[in-house]
Amino acid sequence: MNPFRDKIIGALVSIGPRFLPFADAATAELPLRRLLRLALFQVSVGMSLVLLIGTLNRVMIVELGVAASLVSAMLALPLLAAPFRAIVGFKSDNHQSALGWRRVPFIWMGTLLQFGGFAIMPFALLVLSGSGQSADVPAWIGHAAAALAFLLVGSGVHTTQTVGLALATDLAPTESQPKVVGLMYAMLLIGMILSAFIFGTMLSDYSPGRLIQVIQGAAAATMILNVTALWKQESRSDQYRIGQPRKELAFTEAWSLFIDGENARRRLWVVGMGTMAFTMEDVLLEPYGGEILDLSVAFTTTLTATLAIGGLAGFAWASKVLARGTDPFRMAGNGALLGIPAFIAVMSAAPLHSVTLFAIGTFLIGAGGGMFGHGTLTATMNLAAPGQAGLALGAWGAVQATMAGIAMGLGGVIRDLVAAQSSSTAGYLAVYTLEILLLQATLMAMGPLLRRD
Repeated sequence: MNPFRDKIIGALVSIGPRFLPFADAATAELPLRRLLRLALFQVSVGMSLVLLIGTLNRVMIVELGVAASLVSAMLALPLLAAPFRAIVGFKSDNHQSALGWRRVPFIWMGTLLQFGGFAIMPFALLVLSGSGQSADVPAWIGHAAAALAFLLVGSGVHTTQTVGLALATDLAPTESQPKVVGLMYAMLLIGMILSAFIFGTMLSDYSPGRLIQVIQGAAAATMILNVTALWKQESRSDQYRIGQPRKELAFTEAWSLFIDGENARRRLWVVGMGTMAFTMEDVLLEPYGGEILDLSVAFTTTLTATLAIGGLAGFAWASKVLARGTDPFRMAGNGALLGIPAFIAVMSAAPLHSVTLFAIGTFLIGAGGGMFGHGTLTATMNLAAPGQAGLALGAWGAVQATMAGIAMGLGGVIRDLVAAQSSSTAGYLAVYTLEILLLQATLMAMGPLLRRD
């Protein structure tokens, strides 16, 4: 490490416990310097999500002239990898390698998938648009290459995040795991916010060449961040070297043990319903602000940051409270409960034409979602059986990612169907009402999970 970088990290470490969120998650076994470095994999995940869902979504439709339906199909492809997160987590629990690592080979493979997808993507998109010399290339090549690129990046994101969180679970003492979870997801949100500003600035003067530079830069940044995050994190163990005799369950057997555990099915139902409730409006908040409240593009763009800041606040509060021994499901329930007045505020903003009420509701949605996500993820980590941390986190991630994708798709469909029969305002309000009902159903399903103190 060069002296300049050493001074920067040293300064962050020295001010961390007072000013950095979740910095008190550090322990003697997992010092802050090492913890912050490990969390860099979440920055790369956040960058990938922003590039896929935000930046490329707009560039493909507006600048490249790709049909919106085709863009939606491309963005949905990474969801195909989401259900396999449980298998990836299980494999990382039991993997044997020549060097005695379990988690590192999977995170490295996820990094290569992300890098490979980004390497293909810019040229695939240019062929897909049919512009310039790419007009002579058959359309199906552009479609196939773009689909492959999106699928590779999505698979890499799911693999890296699932196994990275499992590695954090391995390294963190049980009592500090809530704060470690908070730090990991704070870094995810920070990565998303910073990436959104950087990509927006770099593509403000759009050109095909600039698009290629941005995506290739994201590929290089992914590799650098993830390799830095992995460096000397996982100890090599003879127990996990190739050829060592071990009694290993098949995935079906391990899954049966997991799903037959105490309230395992109910826990996954709660995660699924709560995730749908908090994400169905993700693609509707900005259109709602522009179409119903007549807000400018510049103002509605800040809603993403408002939602993310609310999420950070929710994670910070949850980490602080959970560290005192609070029941994680009670925290998740409080998040769901906060979501109800948050959606009511957003709905009330239309008849009252109140931008302030809309902004407050957006912030509270982010905070409630942060508390809910932190609570359910911490509970998953705490309740994972010995040797099944990867499987448990993979199951949580598979349900969370799959239901989030389904919810965003349903939100748009429901809005359009209701708007066609009534009005645009009614279409948005129908989605928000359904989200409130889902939050109430989540709270009802969560009742038996609450710890009786």
